[in-house]
Amino acid sequence: MNYLLDTHVVIWSILDRNRLSKQVINELENSENGIFVSSLSFWEISLKFSSGKLKMNGLRPEKLPELVKQIGFEFISLSPTDASSYNTPTAYYHKDPFDRMLIWQAIQQNLTLVTKDERIQQYSSFGLKTLW
Repeated sequence: MNYLLDTHVVIWSILDRNRLSKQVINELENSENGIFVSSLSFWEISLKFSSGKLKMNGLRPEKLPELVKQIGFEFISLSPTDASSYNTPTAYYHKDPFDRMLIWQAIQQNLTLVTKDERIQQYSSFGLKTLW
């Protein structure tokens, strides 16, 4: 199975694994699974960190790509197709543009989105699969 991590899951995977569900931990540790982190999540983390909305116990956002790679997660970039078709899900259950783009990337790339955010599950009618 292939998974795309929501931004909070990326942070918790590095800083506080106890916040992850047992099912999520099992899937992240299963070497047969592909675990992906969007470049969009790094941007979101950096923005929230620089505005003071996110504290990371002394860890700076610039170190995250290296740590994510060490854990064994893979990177996924925002493609021109993903960006230009962002308007396709016509429902707006979620106003956060980062979450909406992660949702759309997961749908477009046929990835299961790992998220604790229950509102995101409303996008299942557009083909989104979630795990928590």
